[in-house]
Amino acid sequence: MDLKTASALRRLRLVSAPEAVSFLLLLVCSVLKRTTDFNAVPVMGMVHGILFVLYVLFWADAWNRAKWSLRTAALYFVLSVLPTGGFFAERRLRREAESAVDAALAARARKEGVVNA
Repeated sequence: MDLKTASALRRLRLVSAPEAVSFLLLLVCSVLKRTTDFNAVPVMGMVHGILFVLYVLFWADAWNRAKWSLRTAALYFVLSVLPTGGFFAERRLRREAESAVDAALAARARKEGVVNA
């Protein structure tokens, strides 16, 4: 993988946890709206919507760059629509991005003729 792929994975990873938090907060606000006079659903709905759209855009970019299988791409998409799925996606994406950076640095070192001891 190259550094652009690692960057795409990093962007998706960085938006996945906030998207999951906003989803949970939206669920809490929905319950509070129905049980109390507190109504933050319009605000949290907009915040979560923006983060979800960013997640989907970054997901599509990562799928394209990382050449994921349909199964892997579907897994990351399903994780985005589960209330705590973003946390699991973030953990998996961190490992995948780290290995992508390591692979890119190794390829660059081979290209430049540098051998790490």
